[in-house]
Amino acid sequence: MEKIRIITSKLAFRIIAGAIGLLGALTCIASIIGYTRFTESLTREYTESAFRTAYTAAKIVDGNKIDEYLETKGDSEEYRRKWNNLNILCQEQNVTLIYAISVDTGDYNSFESVFNTVNENSSYTPWEVGYQRNTTNEEYRGIYKNIYENGLEKGYIARTSNLGGKEPHITVLIPIKDSEGVVQAILCVQRPMEELKTGRMDYLKYISLSGVILIIISAWGVSVFLKGQIIGPLEKIVNESKRFAKEKTQIDGEDLDKVSKITEIMDLGSSVQVMEDDIIHYMKDLTEVTAEKERIGTELALAANIQTDMLPSIFPAFPQICEFDIFASMDPAKEVGGDFYDFFLIDEDHVALVVADVAGKGVPAALFMMMTKIMINTYAMMGISPKEILERVNNSICQNNKNDMFVTVWLGILTYSTGQVVASNAGHECPAIKRAGGMYEIMQDPHNLVIGALEGMPYGEYEFTLGKGDALFVYSDGVPDAINLKEEQFQRERMLDVLNKNCDAAPEMLIKNMKTEIDAFVGEAEQFDDITMLAIQMN
Repeated sequence: MEKIRIITSKLAFRIIAGAIGLLGALTCIASIIGYTRFTESLTREYTESAFRTAYTAAKIVDGNKIDEYLETKGDSEEYRRKWNNLNILCQEQNVTLIYAISVDTGDYNSFESVFNTVNENSSYTPWEVGYQRNTTNEEYRGIYKNIYENGLEKGYIARTSNLGGKEPHITVLIPIKDSEGVVQAILCVQRPMEELKTGRMDYLKYISLSGVILIIISAWGVSVFLKGQIIGPLEKIVNESKRFAKEKTQIDGEDLDKVSKITEIMDLGSSVQVMEDDIIHYMKDLTEVTAEKERIGTELALAANIQTDMLPSIFPAFPQICEFDIFASMDPAKEVGGDFYDFFLIDEDHVALVVADVAGKGVPAALFMMMTKIMINTYAMMGISPKEILERVNNSICQNNKNDMFVTVWLGILTYSTGQVVASNAGHECPAIKRAGGMYEIMQDPHNLVIGALEGMPYGEYEFTLGKGDALFVYSDGVPDAINLKEEQFQRERMLDVLNKNCDAAPEMLIKNMKTEIDAFVGEAEQFDDITMLAIQMN
């Protein structure tokens, strides 16, 4: 069972299974639609062919002599000649029966046979002239009446059950009129439905075989593509991220921006490599900064640029995705900060949302922040749950946390097709949530221990759903803890008041309004803490 769970949890298996399921569903839908339309078309052509035979047969029978045929019991040269012509037509057209009947117009419950020819390959026995028989059922009775009384020019009946051992068939009926246009009899042609049944079965076999072949070819193509362009490259990027997190050394070998031809994976690989290079260079620069105090300003500016480059700053962030709108900002208290936000696509339906706050300020916090961000990004791209991500990040940090630093993290993974969010809170501020048509309020979510405090700690997670029009506001403690010259705090209550002044504002405007209100509140006071905000709204 464990092996099965591991296999089914892999990205390649789920994509291939999804593709096969989608193709299978499309094949079934196409088969049903095609089968229905094919049946309609074939039945229509089948019936029209029977009608053409009936029209030809009706021209052979003289409507003025129906009573004569019955009175003489067909004992005339003319009758035998016409019967022979009808019999030839019956055999050539390969229909089961061609017959003419005179219906009792009193109640339409019986009729007399005028002509009756039977295909030599059928099991039917021909009726003699004058043979009387009860009407088969109410459907026949209704058509008889409509032909005699209501001017019905043609009708047909398809019988597939209660046939007394006979094969399913279609019977078409047209009037036989005399020279004055009065209906004297009804001409009937019966065709077996075996051809229709055979044609439909052949169609189903063809479409099913085509669907199976298409699914096999598609599954093979998808698996080759995934291995070469997605799964393989992602494994290389993840392995390199693990190696870097452990060794902190430059990549040796293939450039990560060339592992795939897919733009997003190339960008991911390039970003990881750039982050590794930037971190390595920055760590080297820090050593030099301690010896050259006059270069501190330049080095801090470089660090600020690196930190800024690491945070998503292009908006709209995902122009190809219309399910949600997102915006975020981070304003450090010093040149570089310990806060950070992040959001990135894990796959085609999941986006990771991160807001974190490293204890402390300046360069140490920034370094700690960058390492934490890389680890969260790396583990998230492995497709594991938020609690597992934080557990692995915590264990990795605790192994080399000689300075006893820690970081609070709020991490959520949004399935944007359904709005479901799975989140984990490691000692971070409670987010604010707004339901459609409502106001923002604090979500009292369960908290875990901060990251970096104790190795091997288990982390929990919780779930909630963002519906259409719902919004989420995640922030660092720099928002409620902002202080003015009177040493008054901004506080959560004031934060909620600002959010609810224009609660339906788009994420970008919401964050800009909050920044404006905080700046106005703080005034000339020095910024006390990093201020980080992230807002997302479901469209």
